[in-house]
Amino acid sequence: MELKNTEKLEHSQVKLTIAVSAAELDKAKETAYKRNKNQIQVPGFRRGKAPRKIIEKMYGEGVFLEDALNIVYPEVYPKAVEEAAITPVGPADVNVDNMTEEGFEFVCTVPVEPEVTVGQYKGVEAERADDAVTDDDIKEELDRLAQRAASTETVERAAALGDTVVLDFEGFVDGEAFEGGKGEDFSLKLGSGTFIPGFEDQLVGKSAGEECDVNVTFPEEYQAEELKGKPAVFKCKVKSVMETIMPEMDDEFAKDVSEFETLEELKSDITSKIAETKKNAADREFEEKVLDKVLEGMEADIPEAMYETQLDNIMQDYGYRIQQQGISLEDYVKQMGMEMSAFRGIFRQQAERQVKVSLAVRKIAELEGIEPSEEDINAEYSRLAEQYGMKEEQVRQFVPTDSIKSDLTMSKTLEMLKDNAVVVAKAAE
Repeated sequence: MELKNTEKLEHSQVKLTIAVSAAELDKAKETAYKRNKNQIQVPGFRRGKAPRKIIEKMYGEGVFLEDALNIVYPEVYPKAVEEAAITPVGPADVNVDNMTEEGFEFVCTVPVEPEVTVGQYKGVEAERADDAVTDDDIKEELDRLAQRAASTETVERAAALGDTVVLDFEGFVDGEAFEGGKGEDFSLKLGSGTFIPGFEDQLVGKSAGEECDVNVTFPEEYQAEELKGKPAVFKCKVKSVMETIMPEMDDEFAKDVSEFETLEELKSDITSKIAETKKNAADREFEEKVLDKVLEGMEADIPEAMYETQLDNIMQDYGYRIQQQGISLEDYVKQMGMEMSAFRGIFRQQAERQVKVSLAVRKIAELEGIEPSEEDINAEYSRLAEQYGMKEEQVRQFVPTDSIKSDLTMSKTLEMLKDNAVVVAKAAE
C-alpha cells in the first residue's frame, strides 16, 4: 500500500489516493478464491477442488475481483488514514481508479473534523430567569396537595365552576351521531378544560335531572380529521352535581399529605424543593443562552457526515428508550403514521446544535488549556460507582477513560463560560 496523495477539499473533506500493488491484489484474490471455491461448480472437478486459474478462465478474470477489493480496503484504509494524520468523522466515499496490470488505486473522499474558530466567548451577555421562590409558588403547590386530598359530596343545587357533574351525553354533527361522541355516567369537573372549549361553561347552572343541548365547534386542530372545524350538538342529561370539599390548611392537613407534623414544616420543605427546581431550570436556560451567544461567533465548515452521525446517536438512544416500553422504534414510527426519514427530520435541528456546541466547547477548552486532573477523573469514577451501585473497577471496565475525560472537559468548559458571562435579568413575560 502506498499513500500517493492527500488533498484537502471544501466542506471539511480530504481526498486520499491509495495505491495497491498487483501483488497485494493477487493475494486478496487468492483469499477470495479460498472463501468461495466451495460454492463454485466446475465441470470435471469435485466441488471446491477446481484451481483458481481454471475458475478465472471459465468465469472471467474478474470473478474474484469484487470480493478481493472488499478484502483489501479494510486493510489499507486505516493505514492510509494514520499516515495522512486525519480523523474521519464518517464513512469515506470510495472509488476504484487506474486499474492496470501494475495494480489500482482507491480514491477515498473522507469527511474530517472542520477547523473551528470562535469569536468572543468570555463576557458574553445572557439573560437569566429570576429563581426566587414567591408566595404564589408555594400556594400553587399547597393547592395541588389540597386537590389530591379533597373529597366530594353530592349537592342539591345548580352546578358551578369547580363542581363535578355526572352526565350522559351524545354528540351529533349535521344531525348524525358520530363515533366516540357518546358517554354514560361520565364525571366531568367544570372548568378543568377536559372537553371541547365552551362545553363545560354551558353546564354551569344546570341541576340534577336537567336535560340540555350543548352547542360547540370542534377546533381546527382536532385529532379526528372528519370533525375538524365542524359545529356539533351534544344532547346532555345531568344526573348529579358534586361539590369539591377542600381541606383546611392546618397542621392536620400537613400530616395527611406529608411526613411533616406542622404546616410550617411542610411549607419550608416545599420552599426548598421549589428553590432547587427553579435554580436548576434557570441554570439550564442560562447555559443555553450563553451557548447561543458563543455559537453566533463560531465559524466551521461542518461536514454533513457529522450531523448524520449525531442523528444516528439520537435515534439509537430514542429507540432504546422506546424499547423499554415494549415496542420497536420502527413500529412506533409506523403507529405515528410517519416515514423513518420524516421522523429523523424532527431531530435534525437538535443534532446540528449538539454538533456545533461540541465543536465550539472543545475549541474553547483547547484555547484555555482546560482538562481534568487525575483527581477529577478518579472522583468521577467513584461517583458513577456509587450512582449505579457497582464497584469502581467494574465501572472502569465499562466506561473508557477518554469518555470520562471528554465529559469532564465539557462540563468544566461550560462552567467557565457561565462564570465569565454577564448576567442580564430576564424581561418579565
